Amino acid sequence: MDKKMLTPAEITDYVEEVGIKKANNKSMQTLLLATLAGIFIALGAYGASMASHSVTNVGLQKTVAGVVFPVGLLFVLICGAELFTGNALLSIAFAEKKITLGQMLKNWTLVFVGNFIGCIIVAVLVFNAGLLSTGTLGGYAIKVAATKASLPFGQALASGILCNIIVCFCVWGSYAAKDVAGKVLMGFIPIFVFVISGYEHVVANMYYFSIGLLAKSSEAFVELSHVAPEKLSHLTVGGIFNNIIPVTIGNIIGGAVFVGLAYWAIYKYIPSKKAVEKQEKLSA
Repeated sequence: MDKKMLTPAEITDYVEEVGIKKANNKSMQTLLLATLAGIFIALGAYGASMASHSVTNVGLQKTVAGVVFPVGLLFVLICGAELFTGNALLSIAFAEKKITLGQMLKNWTLVFVGNFIGCIIVAVLVFNAGLLSTGTLGGYAIKVAATKASLPFGQALASGILCNIIVCFCVWGSYAAKDVAGKVLMGFIPIFVFVISGYEHVVANMYYFSIGLLAKSSEAFVELSHVAPEKLSHLTVGGIFNNIIPVTIGNIIGGAVFVGLAYWAIYKYIPSKKAVEKQEKLSA
């Protein structure tokens, strides 16, 4: 009888195989899949903002957003796409010397760019469709983006690490499931918690900054945002990278190190080292 799920050791092997395949995909294939992932995450982010923006209780607002936002990652996991945060797990294939540093960095770069393109596409469509005019959504978009752009480097970095620890554990757990229902369940609950916790996800932020900058072009939306001029001054094309850079670094550390390399050490490096030591003793 087929097992209904993979064991942690089997997931490690599977993630290694996936990493090798991702690193060897054609550049255009990777870029297009990454663009789709950006679109998926942006659609989830827009839906979450629409559902929660008028809720005044902070806890309830985040809970409502957390119910909607996971649809983006579920699309990625089930429909297939390349998401920067999830691809931090290529660190396992790299640690096993199955792919080179250059291959891993090339994949990360292409996926990062593709994700940004996808998020911008959705932001432009949302803005031009007039969807920010619903309630105070236009002002909310500016408020969210300005708040993120104003985060200190260290705070954004730490939040980015926490974010991709939970996101990559989510991706990792979804690989254990062999059916759609299992993947949906594993893909929903951790992301629900991530949104409620308010961690910084670089791809989601690509959308929030894109829509925030577009909304800022409207004086009516700026007035609805009630954001202080000093805080609003951080929301510029150049200013958003004060958030994007530390969050990207944090997401890499959280996913590649705390999840990828941790499981690599547990199920690859340590057993291999013990096997070598045993062989050396037998040969002595």
